[in-house]
Amino acid sequence: MASAGARLARLSISCSAVILRRSLSHAGMEDMGVNTSRSCLERLEFDNVALKKLPLDPSTEPGVRQVRGACFSRVQPTPLKNPKFVAVSGPALALLGLDADEVLKDPLGPEYLSGSKVMPGSEPAAHCYCGHQFGQFAGQLGDGAACYLGENPTGRWEIQVKGAGLTPYSRQADGRKVLRSSIREFLCSEAVFALGLPTTRAGSVVTSDSRVLRDVFYDGNARMERCSVVLRIAPSFIRFGSFEIFKRADEFTGRQGPSYGHDEIRTQMLDYVIESFYPEIHQNHSDRIERNTAFFREVTLRTARLVAQWQCVGFCHGVLNTDNMSILGLTLDYGPFGFMDRFDPDFICNGSDTSGRYSYQAQPAICRWNLAQLAEALVPDLPPDRAEQVLDEYLPIYNGFYLSNMRKKLGLLRKEEPEDEILITELMQTMHNTGADFTNTFRSLSQISCPTQQEGEDETEVIKQATELLLQQCASLEELKAANRPTMDPRELAMLLSMAQSNPALFQMISDRKTVARQLERLSRLKELMDTTAEQLRAKQTEDWSRWIKKYRQRLACECESGLDVKELQEERVHVMNNNNPYVVLRNYIAQNAVEAAENDDFSEVGPLQAWFQFYSLLRDIHYRNSSGPPMWANEICVT
Repeated sequence: MASAGARLARLSISCSAVILRRSLSHAGMEDMGVNTSRSCLERLEFDNVALKKLPLDPSTEPGVRQVRGACFSRVQPTPLKNPKFVAVSGPALALLGLDADEVLKDPLGPEYLSGSKVMPGSEPAAHCYCGHQFGQFAGQLGDGAACYLGENPTGRWEIQVKGAGLTPYSRQADGRKVLRSSIREFLCSEAVFALGLPTTRAGSVVTSDSRVLRDVFYDGNARMERCSVVLRIAPSFIRFGSFEIFKRADEFTGRQGPSYGHDEIRTQMLDYVIESFYPEIHQNHSDRIERNTAFFREVTLRTARLVAQWQCVGFCHGVLNTDNMSILGLTLDYGPFGFMDRFDPDFICNGSDTSGRYSYQAQPAICRWNLAQLAEALVPDLPPDRAEQVLDEYLPIYNGFYLSNMRKKLGLLRKEEPEDEILITELMQTMHNTGADFTNTFRSLSQISCPTQQEGEDETEVIKQATELLLQQCASLEELKAANRPTMDPRELAMLLSMAQSNPALFQMISDRKTVARQLERLSRLKELMDTTAEQLRAKQTEDWSRWIKKYRQRLACECESGLDVKELQEERVHVMNNNNPYVVLRNYIAQNAVEAAENDDFSEVGPLQAWFQFYSLLRDIHYRNSSGPPMWANEICVT
């Protein structure tokens, strides 16, 4: 543990306001030749395999256009005015063999890592892809603001800058990102990694004196904001929508993929993805259909595992369109994400998602729907009947991952009982009824001890104390009233209810029964709360939690039936629970505080948050190295 302590002591915050320099001797460096005159970023290696293996758009025509018969288009990033670092992630940059201190000391660092200056060996390009957005096929989308810089062979990492200017895929946008969205993506990428979830990484945030006009709340009050760029790192940013560029005309929207008819390119891209990122599947299957089926099964497994991990930490992606789904099973594209505070299965973190398509509870089903769209895009390389067989496996796979993770969160380590699923469901329902905080409630459960024979008549007192502990995480009456107010105007709701009776066809065109049912449920719950006093609510919350805790303790007693030492079991249980129930997540107000400070030229709130994520990730890494098997957060991406 001495080495672990030394590593903890070396944790440092790297941002433009605080730069900690290493005290290394540079004696003799002058004798090392020409390399010493080049910065670490100028020495960064590139081999850019994707551009060699996949077709490039031959056109250099400027401006937005349809790109046919190609997977990438060459672009030139638009330089920023006076770029400067906001923050860097040392662990993320280390994936590329870069040292954060050296990057920060490089006078050209902000230019290189914003795309304002092109690194030697880099070949800037934008990726062409399509996507189903909110269930409708949108046709060509592509990297409208992101720019592929190249691939580093050290571990096989693709490097992107997001916000580097116009590409052929920018549509009506300007290809720029602003400081608030860049900080949110940087922090959440590293926070999700620290929680052990597969994700793209964020290496740095650069801001500038360049400005763009943005209407933050879409209320007509636009303001000028600083252009900023995030450096993104992943084995590949190829996504489900990458294969939809070959889609035939959609029966609902009439749109088709720009490369419809170029089946040979789809096969070429499929071969590239399998050979590069699923080498074992490529090596183990000589028959192409069997190989492609095995590939789709692995993508399905990774997707199911990923969404199960999201559900278990209360993470909501917000925009699970097919163009935001990674072919490697990574969390991809951080837009209107959110970690739940009070548990609500209908939690929506995207203000434009009025139907709740991408709500927390909808995520597992939506990911399966997206997999079905991927399967359709792979026909005939993947026959429909083979894809359907794999899709039938999705729900059992997801449930298996979810239950396994939840048992760890509840400290159920020795047995897998049939009633565990019911216990978990009743826990979530109790959290919802009482407005309990998702993260804090799970973290508190480790303080509920396993029953012992010595307790005897103290069982009632133990349950009372445990109940008091969890009541601290419950919402007040006013908070519950606010949470259950309908989001739809009462007059609009009344009109829709009338229309559902008088003109069902028109009702189906402008709304749906699930949305209306959700609003009615909120109204019913609000009416019930309006007739409830604070004392009555607290009594009901006490009753709900006491009932569940009693069942939980009974289940914990089953863990001790094998004659194990209860103290030893309790210590192991607390250890596992605390490693699977995070103490801190990136709540919206935390990210917002960092954004507001940064917009006032104070970057000091970004650095400490990012350093905390490094610290948390390191603790999990220590647990991984000291445990007999990989924990739930082990990322098993296999690349050549």
